[in-house]
Amino acid sequence: MKNTHVKRVDLIFERTECKEVFAKVITMKPDDICQEILESGLKGRGGAGFPTGLKWRFTALEESDEKYVICNADEGEPGTFKDRQILDEVPEKVFCGMAIASRAIGARTGIVYLRGEYKFLLPKLNKALDEFHKLMKEFKHDFEVRIRLGSGAYICGEESALFESIEGKRGEPRNKPPYPTTSGLFSKPTLINNVETLDYCVMIMKYGAQHFQELGTKDSRGSKVFSVSGDTPRAGIYELELGMTVAQFVAEFGDGDTKAVQVGGASGFCVPRKRFDETIIGFEGVPTGGSMKLFNSSRSMYNVLHNYLEFFTEESCGQCTPCRVGCQQLLKGVEAVKKGEKTSKYLDELLKLSRTMKIASKCGLGQSVGNAFSSIVENFKEEIIY
Repeated sequence: MKNTHVKRVDLIFERTECKEVFAKVITMKPDDICQEILESGLKGRGGAGFPTGLKWRFTALEESDEKYVICNADEGEPGTFKDRQILDEVPEKVFCGMAIASRAIGARTGIVYLRGEYKFLLPKLNKALDEFHKLMKEFKHDFEVRIRLGSGAYICGEESALFESIEGKRGEPRNKPPYPTTSGLFSKPTLINNVETLDYCVMIMKYGAQHFQELGTKDSRGSKVFSVSGDTPRAGIYELELGMTVAQFVAEFGDGDTKAVQVGGASGFCVPRKRFDETIIGFEGVPTGGSMKLFNSSRSMYNVLHNYLEFFTEESCGQCTPCRVGCQQLLKGVEAVKKGEKTSKYLDELLKLSRTMKIASKCGLGQSVGNAFSSIVENFKEEIIY
């Protein structure tokens, strides 16, 4: 293995005086704030990778009597637990990021949509929120943040389903367009970013866009917080520079017998050992919302796949047929092949189904099922057949 170096970074959990950062921001023109974030190259850290500054600018350009800033803290992707740690250690930075966004787009209301299982964080978050509101009054900035608890539905991590939930409806994805920047919460222009993205915005405003650009690669600027779990002697949360290969990651966190790495949780891709050297962790390779699961030779990849399919079948909102029926058929199909009720050729039909789901499903849940399915079936076919 050639270069095994993995560069660690300390931006996310760095203690920062938000008062100093916002004192700088409040003197800037809204468009200059958007431009600073845009020039940094920051892309959404939820995994989709849309340029954050561009999203801010689109929302800022909308004319409306009311706009919203939403922090998506519904961290439901299996194997991801970084946002919980960020909210636990530096909640003030997340609120500050929302305030910066509110200044940029002209919003007076912010909402943190907190995963229901993270209810235990409420005392600490409310205490930090009280201090934050005092800071806003000190700067005479009309912006108030409140916290809304989710109810444990994976689908509500999808932005439009999240809006529906906040509005008191069943959490189901909406048709797009219109997009949130035009018509989001209560049909008003809405800026939605996840916990990590908002935290990075604070650090960009503190140190400048150039500092952030110096990290990562041309297509994947900056660093990323990874939730490392599975067969590893070093499970935990680590902030690393983007652009490393899976081989470099495994050299740092593997147990010496890693045969596969699931990059991006259940909705991500399973990278086999033969692809470690050529696979880049970043937007030019395999992007991730943060989950990194390592599997060694003792693990059955059939069991891993079966577990993912059970999860998606359970969490599908059932609104669209490709996802509702597709998840069920993929699960039944691999079970039939494993039992010998179907031949190995049936896996080809299931792969076609997963590709159809990617095209025809209404939201990211159904569209991403094929990621784990195809990458495990194509690379570990022998573990499913026998």
